[in-house]
Amino acid sequence: MSEALSANERRFPGVFVVVEGIDGSGSTTHTKLLGKALRQRGLKVVETCEPSSGPIGALIRQVLQRRLFVADATGPRAFAWSTMALLFAADRMDHLDSTVVPALREGAVVLSDRYDLSSLAYQSVTAPTGEKVVPWIRELNAAALRPDLTIVIDVPVEVAEERRRSRGGLEEMFESSELQTKLCAVYADAERLVPQDRVQHVTGVGAVSDVAAGILNAVTALDPAFFRDRSST
Repeated sequence: MSEALSANERRFPGVFVVVEGIDGSGSTTHTKLLGKALRQRGLKVVETCEPSSGPIGALIRQVLQRRLFVADATGPRAFAWSTMALLFAADRMDHLDSTVVPALREGAVVLSDRYDLSSLAYQSVTAPTGEKVVPWIRELNAAALRPDLTIVIDVPVEVAEERRRSRGGLEEMFESSELQTKLCAVYADAERLVPQDRVQHVTGVGAVSDVAAGILNAVTALDPAFFRDRSST
């Protein structure tokens, strides 16, 4: 990982951390565990996610859950990859405006379960032309605030698939084994998609507590002074 982040490098008083990985990597679980650990240190924490809880995010969730389709002459079908890229970018800007930036201004640690790395990974894998679409997706997200740190939770595709099966429910739009296998390879080299960002890989295999400790260590090393334990002060 890159060297520690100085306070002068941050655009806002708070710190913006993103947690990423394929479906079943544990990003949601570990965002919550990280939030709990940081609160125990006396830090103000805001946990959030993408798709967001806003109006565009709610629409995206309906699409992902196969509850909303495109109707054409051949019947209902899934939304095009390009439409999804546009929806995610729009939701991201709303998410930043309504949740992320206000919290950062107040000095909070903002933890987001997914951000634009997901767009770069998922839309480039689902586009017919593959990674040729990456520059366009980057342009869509050019105004998006850069995170101070992105944690990528690495898990083998077989482990992630077993976790998805164990939680039950219908398979969502991006959860096919074939697609997740491609995404696993993309996330293994995530730095290439966001070369300007700080990215730290953490193994997602092993005891949950061990994975959580690895993530906490990576985050607190970003700015030890900011993340010092304030619970006793």
